[in-house]
Amino acid sequence: MIIDASDMILGRLATYIAKKALLGEKVDIINCEKAVITGNRKSVLANYKKRNERGSRPTKGPFIPKMPDRFVRRCIRGMLPYKQEKGIKAFKRVMCYIGIPDEFKDKKIEILNDYNVSRVSSLKYVYVNEICRSMKERK
Repeated sequence: MIIDASDMILGRLATYIAKKALLGEKVDIINCEKAVITGNRKSVLANYKKRNERGSRPTKGPFIPKMPDRFVRRCIRGMLPYKQEKGIKAFKRVMCYIGIPDEFKDKKIEILNDYNVSRVSSLKYVYVNEICRSMKERK
């Protein structure tokens, strides 16, 4: 299954993908940098900045990915029981990509309209690409 994450709400998309992966399907997500997180732009970026700067030493963590594909994959991991064997296997079935790789250009790509940001009444959202870029600049 190949899913296009453009203008999809990340949390809702992550739950859907986690369920599919737990059922045994291999899921590839393309255009991860175009996924969105709803909320006021300023507060969302401040939240991730605060989370990124937490901790006393750089070697102790918490470690937040700063690449959009890894950021989305980490969000999906949060929806899985990743410390159990079934969660580890499901997480290996999920792969995220920036843009559209050549291997998926001619294949059927699914667009999930139920998770699109246009269905939300609020127009406040931030792209994952902007969040990752702002975290890179700060550290």
